Amino acid sequence: MDFLESLRNRLKSKGVKNIVFPEYKEERFYYAAEKLLKEGLVKDIYFTGDESYIKNKAKELKVNIDGIKIIPIEGSDYYKDFADEYFKLRESKGITKEEAYESMKNELYFGAILVRKGIVDGMVAGAMNTTADVVRSAIRVIGTKECVNTVSSFFVMVHPNKEYGDNGILFFADCAVVINPTASQLADIAISTAESMKLLTDLTPRVAFLSFSTKGSASHPNVDKVINAFNTAKEKRPDILMDGELQADAALVERVAKKKLKESPVAGRANVLIFPDLNAGNIGYKLTQYLGNAQAIGPILQGLAKPVNDLSRGCSVDDIVNVACITQLLSYV
Repeated sequence: MDFLESLRNRLKSKGVKNIVFPEYKEERFYYAAEKLLKEGLVKDIYFTGDESYIKNKAKELKVNIDGIKIIPIEGSDYYKDFADEYFKLRESKGITKEEAYESMKNELYFGAILVRKGIVDGMVAGAMNTTADVVRSAIRVIGTKECVNTVSSFFVMVHPNKEYGDNGILFFADCAVVINPTASQLADIAISTAESMKLLTDLTPRVAFLSFSTKGSASHPNVDKVINAFNTAKEKRPDILMDGELQADAALVERVAKKKLKESPVAGRANVLIFPDLNAGNIGYKLTQYLGNAQAIGPILQGLAKPVNDLSRGCSVDDIVNVACITQLLSYV
């Protein structure tokens, strides 16, 4: 059974939930919604936007929209209440009531507040909006998890060489959001990614904090940051298997780990790789994807109080389906 099939089975066993697709003008969401509903991978799907447009678009695409609930934005009973709540949320940041009402006309903000209020369990967007826009709306409306100050992302990498990670499954973070994390932010990213792995799989996370140094083989402020991140994360969550700083080969290859380290709960068997910055993370996942022929699933957002996920603007219908399944599972945190 491959990772995605296992993921879908896991979702069905835990129980499907409700999702909002706010980008109602994007055709791929109609096909994805139909597939999710047909395969029993969602309870209800909400579209926000112009009802006549949505119905006409579904008819044009020959998509069955039974099971899709439509909530117009300005014409809905929710609009005024949502705008007033958003004003109260952001008043201390200097937003005016007029700006709050204007923000709530935005599909991303309206979708995010549906999640905040518990009307839906998660939001999937980004096929028409940038990552920055999706993340910004989620942080401003939903906020971060308790005890986590950093919104970050991870990729699930499914590698054809089953010797790496757990049967080829590895989680990479952060590869899409936090450009130059501090030691404290790296610790948050590591803890969030370990929790995400636990939720999405039956695997035990083994977290490696990556560097160009292994246990003092090099000295530099960049290495110190990784060491401090490891120490901070380990102090916060001693229950999670972690080690650092480790070079990538020491983290992934057992024979290399045995030469470079005496003992480690992670070295040579890591399945969660924490990159020191976005340069390393983004380059690392793309090299693994294209030169290593690995499947890359993500980026998946983490650290939010409730799940919102971003899509690549070049995403496929299957990408939307997969991210919608992951988003529902993340709502079980």
